[in-house]
Amino acid sequence: MTANTEACHPGEGSKALNRLPQLAEPLLQFDLREEVEQLRREDSWQRETGRSSKTLAKYPDFRIILVLMKANTRMNEHRAEGRISIHHLLGKICIHLPDQKVNLSAGQLLVLDCGMVHDVEALEESAFLLTVSWPNSPSGS
Repeated sequence: MTANTEACHPGEGSKALNRLPQLAEPLLQFDLREEVEQLRREDSWQRETGRSSKTLAKYPDFRIILVLMKANTRMNEHRAEGRISIHHLLGKICIHLPDQKVNLSAGQLLVLDCGMVHDVEALEESAFLLTVSWPNSPSGS
């Protein structure tokens, strides 16, 4: 194993955050069932958007967001600058891509390369983990 001079060092992520540095601690652990239940109790769950979300981890080059969507709601077309994964936890969703639709149910994982245009439709009440990863910037942050 060779040493990488640009290696990640535990604890550096929280130094880069001005707000909520606890989202970048060296060790984070979550009970996803409890996190979903908490989202159902949030004011945002009652809003017209039909969804609620919570950032679980936030590092300069990496995010994990828990998203809860009501049945028959949609996140309109968008794209991420980084690569994303959608790890589906509950319900059924459809990911609309320019040339295809991908249906996901609990336990399935979808990965999209950076910049891919898509939207998300909840076919029933659904929860998923959205992970976004960006390449490290030249400064290492």
